[in-house]
Amino acid sequence: MIGPGVTNPLTRHAALTASAIATLQEVSEGRAILGIGRGDSSLFNIGHKPVSPSVFQNYIETLQIYLNGESLDANGYESQLKWLRNSNIQKVPIDVAATGPKIIGMGAIIAERVSFALGGDVDRIAWGINQVNQSLSEKVRTIGVKPSLGVYLNICVHDDFERAAELVRPGVGIFAHFTGMPGANREHVNQADQSMFDKLGAGYDKIRHGRGDASHAQEMSVEFIDRFSVIGPPEVCIKKIKDIQKLGIDRVSVIGPRPDHFGDEADEALERFASDVIPAFKK
Repeated sequence: MIGPGVTNPLTRHAALTASAIATLQEVSEGRAILGIGRGDSSLFNIGHKPVSPSVFQNYIETLQIYLNGESLDANGYESQLKWLRNSNIQKVPIDVAATGPKIIGMGAIIAERVSFALGGDVDRIAWGINQVNQSLSEKVRTIGVKPSLGVYLNICVHDDFERAAELVRPGVGIFAHFTGMPGANREHVNQADQSMFDKLGAGYDKIRHGRGDASHAQEMSVEFIDRFSVIGPPEVCIKKIKDIQKLGIDRVSVIGPRPDHFGDEADEALERFASDVIPAFKK
């Protein structure tokens, strides 16, 4: 993915976001993707909550207008990225980061891609895919073909299972928090994990966001981390990713151990993923 990471609708005007990613699309010769979510740490660090689904939908629809080179009425002014309309670059696809059914369904209708932030549980990801299919059966998709589906996965290739869990503990804490947030949907959540999600929602340590020593991260058992991520020796990781792929997943966004926290150990885990896991998925 080339672009401003996963952006949010509050901190950037849609015209600015569209112009920035379209510029990257041009210089990268068509390799840019715009990842977008409702906002979490990027917003709570400036005193805001994630935007509402209605605001999120309006923002994506506005982005699509700009990215298609079309114009819209902005307080009586015809707003348009005129340089983009006259260019020959391929339209930038929008990839919606989604956890709950509202955002999953929204992405299925108005975006080119949907990427699930549901962890590594195969049944939970299958539920997410069912939400996409249900939305497609009930509503008219606005942009043609069926959306491409992806997943965000915390992955650590390591022969020591418990050490692998520690290496992804910071990242799992971030992504599991999305399901634990107050008001978040809990459909098809493993019953054994409900209490853990309650703790992640009520006791999330924002000061130590993304840290393994955060109180919420320390609450997670190794078993919980295992269900929510992909950890262990190469053959274990390959099997789990293939089980996820078989559901109809087109791509995986890999969140590995943080080098700034774990140094060479993190780099080694990522190198093993590249050398021992990726080849199993080459056609």
